[in-house]
Amino acid sequence: MPHSPTAYRGRFAPSPTGPLHLGSLIAALASYLDARASDGTWLVRMEDLDPPREQPGAADSILRSLEAHGLTWDESVLWQSQRHEAYTAALAELERKQLLFSCDCTRATLGPGGACRGRCLPRQEQLKPTCARRVRVPESTVIQFQDAYQGPQQDALGSALPDFTLQRKDSLYAYQLAVVVDDGFQAISHIVRGSDLLDSTPRQYYLQRCLDLPQPAYGHLPVITNELGQKYSKQNHAPALDGDRAAHNLRQALAFLHQSAPPADAGSPREILDYACQHWQPGAIPGVMDLPAAQLPTA
Repeated sequence: MPHSPTAYRGRFAPSPTGPLHLGSLIAALASYLDARASDGTWLVRMEDLDPPREQPGAADSILRSLEAHGLTWDESVLWQSQRHEAYTAALAELERKQLLFSCDCTRATLGPGGACRGRCLPRQEQLKPTCARRVRVPESTVIQFQDAYQGPQQDALGSALPDFTLQRKDSLYAYQLAVVVDDGFQAISHIVRGSDLLDSTPRQYYLQRCLDLPQPAYGHLPVITNELGQKYSKQNHAPALDGDRAAHNLRQALAFLHQSAPPADAGSPREILDYACQHWQPGAIPGVMDLPAAQLPTA
């Protein structure tokens, strides 16, 4: 059952496309500390919605790595692969509100921003069932919100992206739909994640309104970049975390977040996390989109 939206409830939601790396740990740690410092609940959700991109064993590897770093969650892991009925119900609700339409556009025929921009609307009766499903966004739609780390945000969503995909042509549910439905189901009140997802937030705000769901508070952290200026990611071959060096990894993540360094005698992940919770200062996190890994201590 959904929980009360009044208490602090945060989450970390990785995709099982590879092992946990330092960039993922930074996001997980920040969301964990923000929840714990607020006497809140911290959850883990596995975003396993895209089987072609998933790596066998990655989900279990991620969960083991979180445990090795002392990042234990409070409720059962929510697996998006088991939530198809909820996503189908959300699509039906949007259909009832006449906000959905079918689209057979290819990448070559899509307009700026990857939007259909009305091309398929006059042909709804002729389109085949194997089409993407898109949500309409009125041209006047402007999304405004205050980001905890990046400051005030404004996005002219209706003119920049007048529609976006909620279900792909291969019938897989899109990230934007699943994350909104699951954040609502789990009564997530605060979302702390990387700045690479900042441009997704206006779309999620819009869907929350359409589905009459509460809107969480958002904070988008700077992402860590390599020597080429690329975000740490599985695609950019970010090295997997070594669980045997969990204490060192946590210290690096705290340094990246500009948090107070735990004392030298805090040797275990639990001791480091206890100190970090007591000294959590979200205001110290730089309000920038990215920071280089080169700034981190290597010892």
